[in-house]
Amino acid sequence: MIIKSLELSDFRNYAFLDMAFDEGTNILYGDNAQGKTNILEAIFVSATTKSHKGSKDKDMIRFGNEEAHIRTYLDKDNLENRVDMHLRSARSKGIAINGKKIKKAAQLLGLLNVVFFSPEDLSIIKNGPGERRRFVDMELCQLDSFYLYNLNHYNKIVNQRNKLLKDLVFHPELKETLSIWDAQLVSFGSKIIERRAVFAEQLNEMTIDIHKKLSGGRETLKMIYEPDVSMEDFEEKCRRNQERDVRLKQTTTGPHRDDFSFMIGDVDIRKFGSQGQQRTAALSLKLSEIELVKKISKDKPVLLLDDVLSELDSNRQNYLLNSIGDIQTIITCTGLDDFINNRFEINKIFKVTNGTVTGEN
Repeated sequence: MIIKSLELSDFRNYAFLDMAFDEGTNILYGDNAQGKTNILEAIFVSATTKSHKGSKDKDMIRFGNEEAHIRTYLDKDNLENRVDMHLRSARSKGIAINGKKIKKAAQLLGLLNVVFFSPEDLSIIKNGPGERRRFVDMELCQLDSFYLYNLNHYNKIVNQRNKLLKDLVFHPELKETLSIWDAQLVSFGSKIIERRAVFAEQLNEMTIDIHKKLSGGRETLKMIYEPDVSMEDFEEKCRRNQERDVRLKQTTTGPHRDDFSFMIGDVDIRKFGSQGQQRTAALSLKLSEIELVKKISKDKPVLLLDDVLSELDSNRQNYLLNSIGDIQTIITCTGLDDFINNRFEINKIFKVTNGTVTGEN
């Protein structure tokens, strides 16, 4: 999988952009707030239909405009593909593959697999459970269209059930319909629980060796899935917690409350790990993502590194750069010193200045 080129129109701070990438390592450098991350975001939207920041479509449209366009040209299995994203402020986005409109995001998934790594990801271990669920969901939604389908339906059901719980204040007679929502909650939620458990096992297969190398063989990292409720107890717990849900006006049971722990030996590094251990674990997870995508999709993902090197010490920098291998990588940074000092091979350099991109080689 290679991204050949990217065209933007009225996306973020770009009135228009047309840039071609090398199949190796591409560097985007420049001062902060110039538009480097916006390019990575556009690529991520092309792969997943969503912003890695969780931004709404209207927020990605250039100020003063009603719509934006992203066009990404891909080379997959020696065949060229084009992905078009039409972002609209007042309507849902339009998506087309090779000029043909698609109705569901699932039809796009798998065409372009990306692994996005930002400084925020280095805090995934110590941050709240929502960040860890998001990490798992972002990867699974790219790899498994069935998971995406179940997650989207589950989230809609949670939102609708929560709305019902709030409406009960004015319409108590609607309480009888809670059991209908509970049945759907269990149906879709159970499939999410099952898939997340498998994902944790798959990721651990990759993480163990990578983390041992990163830690000099001193530590073994394991990610443990901590579901809020088991598949077997889900239905009963929903029924048991109905009164509490009515009182709190929110759904308190289900995979939207799951978490993941990270153990080194008997130590939960979410709570008791050093910052160095937490960052090394986060780096291990991201590198494991790459290997998992290769294994499941039988293809190489595109790696997007958003100003991560400045947050890593030299040892972790070197390990990350040396691990990239033969996959296409697009890196943002404020300067080129890190790459020059590491004598790292750079295939193409772009300077980004206030929404303008200039190739330098």
